[in-house]
Amino acid sequence: MTIIDKSAKPEFLRLPAVHRIPETGYFRIWNIIGKPNANPPIPAIIPVSRSTWLNWVKSGKAPAACKLSERTTAWKVEDILAFLAELGGAQ
Repeated sequence: MTIIDKSAKPEFLRLPAVHRIPETGYFRIWNIIGKPNANPPIPAIIPVSRSTWLNWVKSGKAPAACKLSERTTAWKVEDILAFLAELGGAQ
């Protein structure tokens, strides 16, 4: 007979203990600014609004995006990590 722990949350409700950032690859906008309503929620790396982020990209403050396809825009992880280092050094 199997004992069921009723206090345990289903797998889809568990959040990762640590938000890990890969060293290479691409981020979509939601990976950068977060998406709390997603299932599971996506934590923000840079907690700003979508419009603020896009204004920063347009003005050159944030890294430029790469068009992966007609409807897919992403940012290189290396560029985001360099941007974070720059933001950390500015404080």
